[in-house]
Amino acid sequence: MPVRYFKYDKPFRLENGEELPELTIAYHTFGKLKGDNTIWVCHALTANSDVADWWPHTVEQGRFLDPRRNFIVCANILGSHYGTTGPLSINPATGKPYYASFPFITVRDMVNAHLLLADHLGIRSVKALVGSSIGGFQAMEMAIMCPDFAQKLVLIATAARSQPWAIAFNESQRMAIETDESFGHHDPEAGKKGMRVSRSIGLLSYRGSSAYNATQQENDNLYKVAGFRATTYQQYQGDKLCRRFDAYSYYRLTQAFDSHNVGRYRGGIESALSQIRCRTMVVGISSDIIFPVAEQIYLYRHIPNAELHLLNSKFGHDGFLVEYDKLNTILKPFINR
Repeated sequence: MPVRYFKYDKPFRLENGEELPELTIAYHTFGKLKGDNTIWVCHALTANSDVADWWPHTVEQGRFLDPRRNFIVCANILGSHYGTTGPLSINPATGKPYYASFPFITVRDMVNAHLLLADHLGIRSVKALVGSSIGGFQAMEMAIMCPDFAQKLVLIATAARSQPWAIAFNESQRMAIETDESFGHHDPEAGKKGMRVSRSIGLLSYRGSSAYNATQQENDNLYKVAGFRATTYQQYQGDKLCRRFDAYSYYRLTQAFDSHNVGRYRGGIESALSQIRCRTMVVGISSDIIFPVAEQIYLYRHIPNAELHLLNSKFGHDGFLVEYDKLNTILKPFINR
């Protein structure tokens, strides 16, 4: 399906009080809108709005994002590289890209932007809200901000707030970007050398030791002393992100990640979670080190009408991308019943 764009030509006010003079949101849809059959998918950090592309074997007949049965919507988040207003967008005030002047944004800003899109599409309520990682942040915020918006909520490998452990990983990634002398230049390629290192740092938290030890072993040569698979894998992943993303967006999105705290200005986290009205499925991944299962157990205990399922996987946080068959077994009956 081709990407579509919603243009909002009024000032968009951010949580920090600043304004974007206008807003563009890139989004994809699959299937046909029929009553309350919408499933709204909130994507993770560097994904795009084409959920069928980055989440394999989910937007298929017989799966939990079945486009023959449901109307699937996924919108690119504010500050991203894939069509929604972000650092490489043109600032109407200057006629040039924002680059480093793009303002600080929060997860709540992302959600407020997507609520504008929902209104534009005529969607007043959805069958289910689905989000993993920072997508889970968005889905949680949306369910709190608009308690009647979703009938069901699916939160995968996520948490009620960003903990110091996750924030520390993000800061190390930003420090790597800052070491690149080109970062700050008015150039879409600026900071990419630093982002290459940054991504290799982040990947350690997304996969963890169990995934690396399972997939990067030197089983072909027990006497190897150099040229290890793990080294080339880190280089490959750094290069791969540099080919498809920009450092300014990556920098701002990791800051937005850090800002997440559903309890901010709501009387605390437990008070905020108690406001979620929809039936909720919380899914944790056994080997996730960025959002350990204790975070999902906390959500389960403090969200009314919540269920908990722990998914056994060796792929760490990225298990939500890899274990699509196991996820389908959990989510399809929950969404459709």
